[in-house]
Formats: sequence, C-alpha cells, structure tokens
Amino acid sequence: MPSHLYHFLAFVVSAIVVLFSTPIVRRIGLRSGRVDLPGGRKVHSKPMVRLGGVSIFLGTLTALLMVWATGGFIDATGQHLAPPEEFAIWGVTIGGLAFFLIGLTDDLFGLSPISRLFMQSAVAAIAWHVGVSIDFLTIPFYGLVSLPAWISLPVTIVWLVGMANAINWIDGLDGLAAGVSGIAAIIMLVATLFMDQPAAALIAAALAGGALGFLRYNFNPAQIFMGDGGAYFMGFTLAGVGVIGLVKSVTTAAVFLPYLILAVPILDMSAVIFDRIRCGSSPFVADKRHLHHRLLQAGLSHRVTVLFIYVLTLWVGSLALAFSGMPSGVAYALGATVLLSYTGWRVKQHSR
Repeated sequence: MPSHLYHFLAFVVSAIVVLFSTPIVRRIGLRSGRVDLPGGRKVHSKPMVRLGGVSIFLGTLTALLMVWATGGFIDATGQHLAPPEEFAIWGVTIGGLAFFLIGLTDDLFGLSPISRLFMQSAVAAIAWHVGVSIDFLTIPFYGLVSLPAWISLPVTIVWLVGMANAINWIDGLDGLAAGVSGIAAIIMLVATLFMDQPAAALIAAALAGGALGFLRYNFNPAQIFMGDGGAYFMGFTLAGVGVIGLVKSVTTAAVFLPYLILAVPILDMSAVIFDRIRCGSSPFVADKRHLHHRLLQAGLSHRVTVLFIYVLTLWVGSLALAFSGMPSGVAYALGATVLLSYTGWRVKQHSR
C-alpha cells in the first residue's frame, strides 16, 4: 500500500471510531453520574459528561494499531523503522496512554495539581529515555545548539508536560480544544510529511481524525466534554509528534516548527501564568484570564470566539509551513493572513 494511503486510513479509522463510540461513552457517563456541573467560571448551563477523551483515545489507538498491523510504520525510504525510531513512535503512543490515564483519574476521582504534575513529569522522563527527546534548540542569531543529556531531560519534560496542560487550559469553551488540536495536528501532518517523517505523520493523522470527529458532538452547543483525559492525551501527543517528527530533523527550521504550530495554546498559558504571578496569585488556581474568556468579556458570542481562535491557530500553522520552505507555503500563509484579517474585522464588528 502506498504510504500516503496509510495516513488517510489512520485519519478515517480514527474519525469513524470516535463518531460511533462518543454517543456510547456519553450514555455511560450519564447513567453513572460522571458529569461536570455548571457554575463558577464554567460557561455551560447544564450537567455535561466529561469522558469524551475516552473516545478520542480509542479512535487514535485503534487507527495506529490497524496501521501497525498492516505494516504501515515505515520510514521515508519505505523500509520498516529501525529500533530507535520505532521506540520513539511507541514512546509517544504509550506516553499518550499514560497521560490519558492521569487525566481520566482526575476526571473520575480528582487529583491535586502537584500529584498530576509529578505523574506527568515521571511519564515525560520515561518518554525521554526511549527517544522522545529534544536534543537541539535554536538560539536566535546563533543557530542550532546540541543539548547535553542533563539539559535535554528537563527541557523535554517542560515541553511535554507544558503542552499537555496548555491544551487542557484552553478547554474552556465548546469545541475549542478539540478544534485547535485538530488544526494543529493537520498542520503537523503536512509538516512531518514534508520533512520525510511518515511514521510521526501517522500519529498526527490519527489524532487529527479523532479530534475533528469529536467536534461532531463537542462543537457549540456541546453534548459532551473531552475532560482532562482527552486534553492531556492530545496535548502530549501533539508535543511528542513535534519532537520525533520535527525537532529530530537537524535543521534550524524544523526545530522551530512545533513551537510555532502550537503558538496559540503556548502563548495563552504563558500569558496567564505570568499575569497570575504578577498579581500574586497561584499559577495553578483557575480563573478567567484566558484568551477565550477575554474575548467573551469583549462581547463576542461563544461560537465567534471559538471560530476566531481556530483561524488564529490556522494562521500560525500556515506561518510554520512557510517557514519550513515547503512549496506553496508562502501562498498558504498569505491566504491565512487574509482570512485572519477578515475574521478580525468581523470580530471587531461583533464586539461593538
């Protein structure tokens, strides 16, 4: 089978599994009383099941196992992956499982922020050990710098744990985290294929199918939430694909790409943490300082806010494609810039 068909298969299988399993997960959640009650900083007005991450995880895992069983984990030359590369692929997959279980446990029983952070860091350290490691950084005006292990380990942990929590933090409106993750996964799929990393692209394809399939039930008005399990899984997996599919390519452009593709959740989390510390608050205490909260406070509707952040995510992703040197990447970036400008103008009209 041609390699591009494996990526199409991963996307479709994941989306189909999510589309069929999500209603089942929702019914189980309603019957068991595993719901998120309205109130406080939450914007929903009725009890919502928070177990949608189960279906996203099942869809992604089913797709990857099917591709693996049919021999789809191959390198750019069409050969089966060498052990180090295959270990890294499974490091992302199994690490995603561990992050999903941490989030699911929090959804079901509740965990303290410190215990979640400790478990996430431990999983990220194991993932680093099997090859999901950031070995290079780009320093402005200097270039690519190789990292020794004692620096690579904490940098990798911060990246993997930070992105998992960044996606969880933007999961504050119907369809927001799923849509942002789906768009980022598609951009990563295109970028990793261009960088001749087809195995990493398979994970991106499966994640994109699962995230976008979940939007059928999660877009406003949502019928189900993904919960911490889904958000942690998608955040870790996106971060992991960025490491093994882009950062491992020893070029200045490739090392920079994951941070640009995921710039929206990264900048949102960074700004919120900085603002909380500046005001003397704990960075772990939830509040309404996020971008989506500020847009709502500016007078935008729920859907307009979500769609604007979608376009913003697409725009930074298109900049990443242009920066990678991909053919037509500049044209994509110009098109996305025009779309963002138009969307921004419409947003301004809505906020008046």
